[in-house]
Amino acid sequence: MDEKPTTRKDSGFCSLRYGLALIMHFSNFTMITQRVSLSIAIIAMVNSTQHQDPDNTSTEGPLTDPLSNQSRSIKDFGTRAAVYQWSTETQGIIFSSISYGIILTLIPSGYLAGIFGAKHILGAGLLISSLLTLFTPMAAEFGVILVIAIRTVQGMAQGMAWTGQFTIWAKWAPPLERSKLTSIAGSGAAFGSFIILCVGGLITQALGWPFVFYIFGSIGCVCCVLWFTVIYDDPMNHPCISGKEKEHITSSLAQQSSSPRRSIPIKAMVRCLPLWAIFMGFFSHFWLCTIIITYLPTYISTVLHVNIRDSGVLSSLPFIAASSCTVLGGQMADFLLSRNLLSLITVRKLFSSLGLLLPSLCAVALPFVTSSYITTIVLLILIPGTSNLCDSGFIINTLDVAPRYASFLMGISRGFGLTAGIISSTTTGFLISQVGHVIEHLQVAGF
Repeated sequence: MDEKPTTRKDSGFCSLRYGLALIMHFSNFTMITQRVSLSIAIIAMVNSTQHQDPDNTSTEGPLTDPLSNQSRSIKDFGTRAAVYQWSTETQGIIFSSISYGIILTLIPSGYLAGIFGAKHILGAGLLISSLLTLFTPMAAEFGVILVIAIRTVQGMAQGMAWTGQFTIWAKWAPPLERSKLTSIAGSGAAFGSFIILCVGGLITQALGWPFVFYIFGSIGCVCCVLWFTVIYDDPMNHPCISGKEKEHITSSLAQQSSSPRRSIPIKAMVRCLPLWAIFMGFFSHFWLCTIIITYLPTYISTVLHVNIRDSGVLSSLPFIAASSCTVLGGQMADFLLSRNLLSLITVRKLFSSLGLLLPSLCAVALPFVTSSYITTIVLLILIPGTSNLCDSGFIINTLDVAPRYASFLMGISRGFGLTAGIISSTTTGFLISQVGHVIEHLQVAGF
């Protein structure tokens, strides 16, 4: 794991592999916006200021928007959206249902992607997730049970799309560029969170909450076209790759074992302590991140008493910091490696430690600074930002430890992470119903 890779140069950022990283950035952007759409829309979907019928049924009526009085016809068409009576416990189950779906397909899809190739498995997952996002408003009309079912199946589709990416990078990413390439691709999730939280509230007020799903579901369909057109499993088979880049990739990966895998060494993996460290890192990382992604809009809206439009803008700020830290962390990690300033294992430990310790300290401090609006916002920005330093730590460590089984191990790792997400989002919904808001659970999350 600490072997010094070769340092051949080629066209760098103008190369095809960086184009693939941008496509993966766009696909991760799409999936996270589809996942977080409900967290934004649900503020309007369960708007307690409007009259509601006693059942799970909805009341029809336009959401109030003081900026649209001069455009009555557009308002009547776009903002006449249903409002539902979903308790905080029910909302917690809805939020966690997508995690249940993801965890069902993480390991199988990671294994199959390693055998049959990631392009079609990931592309199919992205397409299914996009179509189900478009169907979500209709599902809500039929009841909360169908919404939970839709979100669960959508989670299964996204589970297919998340894990297989490492199968592609195992063949496309030179060792000294792994942090940069994976951070560019992975930052799409944070940037997607920034965009959906920034514009989701505006879309909800201007057009109505169903359009949050329609817009980002449609973007996902466009992304599928790009995915199936540009992505290839192996640089040897890509029709557009230059000979220089192909030679650079193959020579840099020459020391990496390329023999076909006939079986997975499960016993050896179970006894491997570094793998367990990676699994526990994922559990801790996802525990806090799931709470932030899921409940940050609700927290800002209800605890800081910010309206839905400004709530989305404020909720988006932590994730532009997270996206920036992801890319900068990848650049810094590969810089330390390429200059031989630190060994590979030291770099992974350093970024893993910073990505776990710093956001936890911010979460623990949050309940003690509620009297200061500015300090609260700063801490909320720092939590996702510093947390994404893990992307250059244990999150890509499976590519170093066992590149042939990277997708399979990523599936297990994300399984640990999603288990933490299920527990944290469900218990947060319960605690909110008991204590009134999410801040106490954020403090528990830090521990």
